[in-house]
Amino acid sequence: MKPQTIDAYIAGFPPEVQPILQQVRATIRAAAPQAEERISYQMPAFFQDGVLAYFGGFKKHIGFYPPVTGDDALLREAAPYAGEKGNLRFPLDRPIPYELIRRIVEARLREKTAKSTKAERLRKGAAQ
Repeated sequence: MKPQTIDAYIAGFPPEVQPILQQVRATIRAAAPQAEERISYQMPAFFQDGVLAYFGGFKKHIGFYPPVTGDDALLREAAPYAGEKGNLRFPLDRPIPYELIRRIVEARLREKTAKSTKAERLRKGAAQ
């Protein structure tokens, strides 16, 4: 059965993985407290002005999506975790870089807010 909530999603993992998934969730929540949590594409997702982040548990890693863009320092720091298409893979046999996750979500939020603000200005200009 497909999980309908993030709590149900996390509960479907082995006990040793659940705290890691909970901490990833808490890290995203702390970086984007107004983001809406939901299940999308059968994974936990956070939305605010569009998709901020997805994360998922796998046999040997935690996946984090979408790819990092627009910030060279973050790109360099995330490079060791880059998987296919730039999505990140955090191996379960190594410490999870929660601080990096926080900074990526904050950067995504700034990017989304800037795009939303620009689109709003364009709409207002077109209406005048």
